[in-house]
Amino acid sequence: MRRLPSRVFACLLLLTALPACVRNVPASPSADAEALGQIQAWEDRRSLGEGQLVAWAQGQRGTGVQLRALRALARIQDPATLEVILASLAASEPQVREEAAFAAGQLGLSWEPLAEEVKARLTDALRAAEAAEADAGVRRTLLESLSKVNTPGAVQRLIERLGDSREGVAGRAALALGVVGRRGASLAEVPLERVGALLAPEQAEETRYGATYLLVYLKRPAALELLRQCAADASPEVRAICAKGFAEVGGQDDAPVLGKLLADPVPRVAAEAARSLAKLSLKCEGPCATLEALRGLKRQAGAVAAGASAEGHAILALAQTGLSPSGRSVLEELRRALREAPRGASAVALDDVAWLDCRLAAAMDRQAGAIAEVLRCGGDRVPEPRRVALGLREVALGQTPAGQGGAKDAVNWLRHADARVRLSALEWVAARPGPEALEAVRALIAGDDPVVAGAAAATAGTMKATEALPEVRALAARVPQEPDLAEPVAGALVALEGKEAEPLLRTWLGHPHSNVRRVAAESLTQLTGQPVRSSRVEMPADTFRPPVAPTGAKLTFRTKKGDITVALDTEQAPLTSGNLYALARKGYFRHVTFHRVVPDFVAQGGDPRGDGEGGPGYSIRCELTHRPYLRGTMGMALAGKDTGGSQFFFTHTPQPHLDGRYTVFGEVTAGMDVVDALLEGDVILDVQAEP
Repeated sequence: MRRLPSRVFACLLLLTALPACVRNVPASPSADAEALGQIQAWEDRRSLGEGQLVAWAQGQRGTGVQLRALRALARIQDPATLEVILASLAASEPQVREEAAFAAGQLGLSWEPLAEEVKARLTDALRAAEAAEADAGVRRTLLESLSKVNTPGAVQRLIERLGDSREGVAGRAALALGVVGRRGASLAEVPLERVGALLAPEQAEETRYGATYLLVYLKRPAALELLRQCAADASPEVRAICAKGFAEVGGQDDAPVLGKLLADPVPRVAAEAARSLAKLSLKCEGPCATLEALRGLKRQAGAVAAGASAEGHAILALAQTGLSPSGRSVLEELRRALREAPRGASAVALDDVAWLDCRLAAAMDRQAGAIAEVLRCGGDRVPEPRRVALGLREVALGQTPAGQGGAKDAVNWLRHADARVRLSALEWVAARPGPEALEAVRALIAGDDPVVAGAAAATAGTMKATEALPEVRALAARVPQEPDLAEPVAGALVALEGKEAEPLLRTWLGHPHSNVRRVAAESLTQLTGQPVRSSRVEMPADTFRPPVAPTGAKLTFRTKKGDITVALDTEQAPLTSGNLYALARKGYFRHVTFHRVVPDFVAQGGDPRGDGEGGPGYSIRCELTHRPYLRGTMGMALAGKDTGGSQFFFTHTPQPHLDGRYTVFGEVTAGMDVVDALLEGDVILDVQAEP
């Protein structure tokens, strides 16, 4: 979120102590403690305090209170506060201008799209403030906020700054442009020669990283030579993001470059190379150079069997991406290489080998359009529900028509005892709808498991099964009490009822949960063809708030691969850190898995269901701060605004597109090698909370 000056980038690489890496909102001796407590209460309720919060954001109670009030406005994201935020961009104190710049960016990044006139006002004000700003820190925050607003005018200003000679500005502008490109903005006017100049070896690492990140999302064939250049960069972070760029513009001639990166000593670099090679191989109708290069992963297979878990990320990246049928022999070879585990291999190594074998087996089933290989993978070390759920999900992602008996088999899986299998079977049916499944889908909509019921409703919508409307309507009646049902049920109502669903969806616009309102607004926009945005609704005064964790709190996650220690940010994210701290003290995470691992991105855990859909039975508010997502950052997983619960993630590498979107509430201080070694299904033995 915040800039990456050289001292912060150094923290990223060296994983030094968290407080040294990011400047907090400064404490003010004159800050009124009672006022700060009141702001926290308003923020929790998403309230403007009948106008008092806005008045304090104008400086009525001093700088300390003003800073905290602006932070609250950034988190509430109400367009009605636009004017006070923009006025604060001209404050005399740099820290106030920086907090206002952050708030403006957060408003631009609202979960519900802003009206065009609001975005235009934001763009004009941010451009004017950036042009006049003398403070380097404030200016960098302004550049980041321009990327969050993501308008043509904002993009143009960022392009102009690519040629800025002031220290760090061009690199930050390049990174910001890469983020807007990732979010779909046009980068057609970005001059490639300016980007190339930022890649020169004499440039700071932060600058080279920002330029490489931008290259990836330019997606221009003309950028290929620059990608070949950055592939040899001294920084593993630059090499990793560089390898990612080949997937869009590379070709078979780039197999040697990516093959070299596949052998990189840093596993996350090899993982990105494997992913790009796999994506390029999907275009092959027969043997090709990129497929041949992927056979080099046999080295990683041997290393995993010998106990080097992190080496498995390259194999996992390949399996998650998949290969065309012409690459089946590559998958078979890698499975054979995995099975050649040395005698006396540890239980951890054997578990890793078993899971990666099933991952490759699922990729083979994806090619065939039906599950078969996953039914006999893993050497009995992977339970049947995990194998079947994985296979069904992968087959659903594939483009191959269903294999013989597929529809009948899918119906049987819909009736499986394990919820993970039922959810994956619903994905299969949604991808290949057929009348055979309708009865089973309707039964699941009316079932006891709300997660499965919601997924079944969404599947009925995909099937256009109007026969399921009674069950969908009954499920819709549960949304006011069960907000997590809103998204799948709304999709089903729009698909099955069309405009007749409008009256019900309009009642959701007044729901106290912001994500329900967002879903309703998006659905009504789709139905009416006119932009619909909900109004802010205050949450009840008795809304649940977890206890605050003590200052200096830390969590130690114990796994069979080692311990991961996290320093919690109790100052800037007291609610989020306190929530996980309290859950840990209750033993909530004992035997819960890391259910999602995406190499060179995140390792995610904290779901007691194990399917990515579970939580503690309540949700907490987002606490967005200036903290950026660096390597080893801990963030709160979300399904929409203010939907945090118990699911968290660790980042393997910087993820600037997450900045300002997901609450950062901790940093790995020991055990980053364990984070790198995690694979899907690794179990949290326990979490120790200190003090």
